[in-house]
Amino acid sequence: MNLAKKYLPNYTYDDYKLWKGDWELIEGIPYALSPSPPGKHQRIAFEFARQLAEQLENCPQKCFVYPELDWIVSKDTVVRPDVTVVCKKVEEYLRETPELVVEVVSPNTFQKDERLKYELYEREGVKIYVLVYPDLQKVRAFKLVRNRYKKFFDSDEGELELKVENCTLKVDVNKLWR
Repeated sequence: MNLAKKYLPNYTYDDYKLWKGDWELIEGIPYALSPSPPGKHQRIAFEFARQLAEQLENCPQKCFVYPELDWIVSKDTVVRPDVTVVCKKVEEYLRETPELVVEVVSPNTFQKDERLKYELYEREGVKIYVLVYPDLQKVRAFKLVRNRYKKFFDSDEGELELKVENCTLKVDVNKLWR
């Protein structure tokens, strides 16, 4: 066992609730979040969420879009994706696996988003995981196939088609970069 890891403190959700500022907790390790993401990041996350929310209104299954909602995965893991889609109303915090997660990737978060959260979301059964790269103007999307993510979209333009429950949602990638 790695000595550094052996002696790292291991925090829980009870500790997390007491912290000031914005944090995520992944398997007992705290990760500080930026006080507020840059305008470009927020604009892209909002546009992605807006497009999803408009289409979900017409779906028979009641699914909802939540921006930056804490997802309490376990007693030692709490994450705050940029956008989640959940097929139930959430009054406080999410405690079940969302259908879809979107992370807007920044230079400070790419390693966490591409590796750590990728593996976490895959393990927890998130059906669709979307990574949005503002600086590259690119979107990559993965769907869960036999408990492993398979990339099904990797482009800087066009329409990203997402299936959530019995609904097909289309995101106009070009509108994200306006």
